[in-house]
Amino acid sequence: MDTYTVSFFGHRHIDNPLAIDAALDVIIGALLQNKAYVEFLVGRNGEFDQLASSAIRRCKREIRDNNSAHVWVLPYMTADFRDFEDDYRAYYDEIEVHSTGGGHYKAAFQARNRNMVDRSDLIVFFVERKEGGAYQTMRYATQQGKHYINLADSLEEYK
Repeated sequence: MDTYTVSFFGHRHIDNPLAIDAALDVIIGALLQNKAYVEFLVGRNGEFDQLASSAIRRCKREIRDNNSAHVWVLPYMTADFRDFEDDYRAYYDEIEVHSTGGGHYKAAFQARNRNMVDRSDLIVFFVERKEGGAYQTMRYATQQGKHYINLADSLEEYK
């Protein structure tokens, strides 16, 4: 079976969550309807990540839930995950811990993000500012020639 992999990256703080939520519903819904199997890769590091996860769960429930996986990719093992592992496993279909082989914990986020980009057929961004981890990841995706959508540039298309 062909797996189509999609990653999500965006800013921690979102000013217009309703518009982003609607756009995510359109994109995720179309993927669930048109692809044989979709692997949705998400982090859990801010408002955009939470919006993406909520939209994935909602679309799976309302459109189709037998052809996809909602995967949380952690940059490293955390105490929070260990403390609430059962709850997290109930929320996500799969959980992966990206192993960086040591190094500074902040570098682990960018290493995880690059790995997610490398695996992806499509990346959905919400990047408004030319700074931060999401922006750095979008630059990396551009350098790698990856297909992506930046919702900050195209929200009007999804209304």
